[in-house]
Amino acid sequence: MKIFSPLSAWRSAWLRSGLERLSRLGSPSIARRLFLSSVLSSVVVLTVAGLVLTALYRDDAQSGLDDQLGVYLRALVADIAMSRDESPDAERLADPQFDLPFSGWYWQITRTDVSPPDIRASRSLFASRLPRLDGADRAPVGDGPRRGNVLGPGKKPLRMLEQTIDAGDQGRFLVQVAATTQSVDQEVTTFAIDLGVTFFILALLLVAAVAIQVRFGLRPLRRLRRDVVAVRRGRAEAVSGQFPSEVAPLAEELNLLIAQNREIVERARIQVGNLAHALKTPLSVIVNEADAEESALARRVAEQAEIMRDQVKFYLDRARAATRAGAIGASADPAVALAGMARAFAKIYPAIDLAVDCPPDLRFRGEGRDFDDMAGNLIDNACKWARGAVRVTAAPAASGDTDRPFFRLAIDDDGPGLAPEQRHEALRRGRRLDESKPGSGLGLSIVADLAAAYGGSLTLDESPLGGLRALLILPALPRD
Repeated sequence: MKIFSPLSAWRSAWLRSGLERLSRLGSPSIARRLFLSSVLSSVVVLTVAGLVLTALYRDDAQSGLDDQLGVYLRALVADIAMSRDESPDAERLADPQFDLPFSGWYWQITRTDVSPPDIRASRSLFASRLPRLDGADRAPVGDGPRRGNVLGPGKKPLRMLEQTIDAGDQGRFLVQVAATTQSVDQEVTTFAIDLGVTFFILALLLVAAVAIQVRFGLRPLRRLRRDVVAVRRGRAEAVSGQFPSEVAPLAEELNLLIAQNREIVERARIQVGNLAHALKTPLSVIVNEADAEESALARRVAEQAEIMRDQVKFYLDRARAATRAGAIGASADPAVALAGMARAFAKIYPAIDLAVDCPPDLRFRGEGRDFDDMAGNLIDNACKWARGAVRVTAAPAASGDTDRPFFRLAIDDDGPGLAPEQRHEALRRGRRLDESKPGSGLGLSIVADLAAAYGGSLTLDESPLGGLRALLILPALPRD
């Protein structure tokens, strides 16, 4: 036999609630998924586009610098070709940057067929010399200019073009022209900053557009959710209105499911009612026949028939409660129901001071007749045992580990109450702790079963008035 352990039940409930929280955290909404995926894709696209455009701009700026250096290089080569002496004059370059010391613009002509090499350079080099590009010694004569990056005076990066030419009798020369890359770097940095600011503004606009698009696109789903909530709270009978073609089939299926649920519940009610009528007639015949006899057998038959009648009534009430608890869209107003009960019981028990305190915005999530049965049974029981006062109080209750809202209904009386060991017995079906009061002993057990069918509970405790407190926990509709 498996022994029930409260600790294991608590542990399994705690584990189940933890898994539910994790599943909710790991399953973001469709709107959040669409928004985050759109934002992420936009950021990736804009970042890649920014890097590509910056690289292209850098290449373009460097190509422009190479073109400018190429002009100076051709001017120096032409000066060597037109020179008739052994010392070509390159002072015709009109750019004053070649005259400023360490300006970042340099030229250098080296005659390589003499030892030591004869070197002539711009005044901007001062006493420094330009290095050669890697592999320049193996470069064939007469090829086009070679280009690359080197470190010049002061270890500053330079962009350099060089070309080896053969001037015949004048000799072989290595012509070099170099310029600082600082201007190119500044242009690229400025371009990258401007592009970054532009793309950042564009990203904000895209995020806003995506947010608007997601909100507008998911509006039919939000409206469908509101309609389903209205059906669940009993404010509407079905999902209504026009929906887009992607959502319309879902709305139709929901309406079919709601209609099928109501049909099943109604069919179950009819079957339960038919069963009740089918059983009542034979039981009545048995009781009447037994009453007509005076034998011990007749008395035993009548006694067992009454027990059968109580059992049938009890289980039929449970069946009705189960079908009504599973119905969609049922709701009731406890304040109105309790006010009507207070007026009715005031006439039945005129000596009892019955007071009701219930918020007007409280709503019971279930069938109104079930709330009337539960509350009416408990209030009637309290009035039977009270000496002079009964207090009925309704208020919202904590939901515990579930997301469903609940409310508590407390019925207090100033009667004799029950000892702690008797309270559990009082909730057992058919138990009557005092035969002096009328009743079958099924009332409290039926209330407990009804409350359990709705996911609530019934507990008995000591009342602040000195008697018994019946605490009923029932599901409530969320407040708007």
